[in-house]
Amino acid sequence: MHTVAVLALNHVVAFDMATPIEVFGRTRLPDGRSPYRVRVCSPTSEVKTEAFALQVSWGLEALAEADTIIVPGCSEQAPPPSQEVLEALRAAAAAGTRIASVCAGAFILAATGLLDGLRATTHWIAADQLARQFPLIDVQPDVLYIDNGQILTSAGAAASLDLCLHMVRRDLGSAVAADAARLSVMPLEREGGQAQFIVHEQPPVPQGSTLQSVLDWIDDNLAQELTLDAMAERSGMSGRTFSRRFREQLGTTPLQWLLRARVRRAQYLLENSDYPVERIAQQAGFGSPTAFRERFRRVVGTTPHAYRSAFHGRRSTQPLTAMTST
Repeated sequence: MHTVAVLALNHVVAFDMATPIEVFGRTRLPDGRSPYRVRVCSPTSEVKTEAFALQVSWGLEALAEADTIIVPGCSEQAPPPSQEVLEALRAAAAAGTRIASVCAGAFILAATGLLDGLRATTHWIAADQLARQFPLIDVQPDVLYIDNGQILTSAGAAASLDLCLHMVRRDLGSAVAADAARLSVMPLEREGGQAQFIVHEQPPVPQGSTLQSVLDWIDDNLAQELTLDAMAERSGMSGRTFSRRFREQLGTTPLQWLLRARVRRAQYLLENSDYPVERIAQQAGFGSPTAFRERFRRVVGTTPHAYRSAFHGRRSTQPLTAMTST
């Protein structure tokens, strides 16, 4: 039997911990036997989650006996992991144990050094912080999970379902994993990555920026063909001066800013209208449905059709007329 140890530290996120317990605990072989033994481990006998306290039966010594260790995320109020915890994880890794993190659990793995030189992910909202804090890690915020073989990481809490089902399939094959997915009311594979959930906010415009009026004009004219020369002319600057000023004030190029603005417009229309793709492509300024699909998938990580299926009807704080003016 394969032993899965779920590491519980104070201020652990309950959902991050519950998901692997549920998936591995409920997985069954074709003959009905359970292939996994799940143990919750902690350096203390009582653990405080965000919502309740847990009495824990196994200490850190159980990590040495585990075949897989799951490291859930902790809330921002959690203290840094102790050296005792970090050493236990390093020792388990040295012994060949598979170790996977959920959401912000990547920060705990990062503190051990086990992610140095590897690709890793975490919740998209914390990805920049992970990259800044641990520059030796190749942080990829647009995926649901990353499997490096022995070390795995997943994005937000829901992505831990994807990761756990992936590990079940790796261990026991697609048929058993598909049954586990049905019990979790989840597809065995979700289309697209974490990128589809990222809110693509534009860089904030500095107060008193000389570009504010031209940015407003761009937003009002996304459906038009907007070239760099046209934007520069609108600003009253040469193309070179406009591009330099844009980078200085917004940290990106005019054309990159324009692409994000068009993607945000398209996302809004997919979520809040029943317009066909052809009309959305035109109103967002992509020129053709083919160009729209290609660029949308490159930025968001999924197709416009799949995005609409997942997010149609989501409330927005902006009125439709403000987002669709031509």
